Amino acid sequence: MKTGHLIGLGIIAISIVIIMTSIGDASSYESFTTAKEMKQNGDDKAIHVVGQLKKDGSGEVTGLNVREDKVSFTFMLVDNEGVEQEVFYNEPVPADFTRSESVVVIGSYKNDEIFIADKILMKCPSKYQETEVQAAGM
Repeated sequence: MKTGHLIGLGIIAISIVIIMTSIGDASSYESFTTAKEMKQNGDDKAIHVVGQLKKDGSGEVTGLNVREDKVSFTFMLVDNEGVEQEVFYNEPVPADFTRSESVVVIGSYKNDEIFIADKILMKCPSKYQETEVQAAGM
């Protein structure tokens, strides 16, 4: 084989290794139950949990507690399996946090009581939702 072919095969092999490594690091959405099981098994890696903020009957967010220093807060999140969990985030409350449709927390359990979020991602309601347009004079 020519050296050009060997170099090409080497580049392809390296590319395959990089792709396989990236796929192994990709995370999927888990539940709080799975996160607790991982903690009990000694696995402290950060995982993604998706859910909705806990709301009362009138649709108001409940369980949001901002610390006095306003630099951290806790909130109640209900995952897709219906498990309700208190989540701690050591950053200020993000803008429009209470208006979000769903919340993804990235983190892990440090103890069995509270989930510690390293990062929060929010899906906010679209500002482009259809609204009824009234024609002038009608």
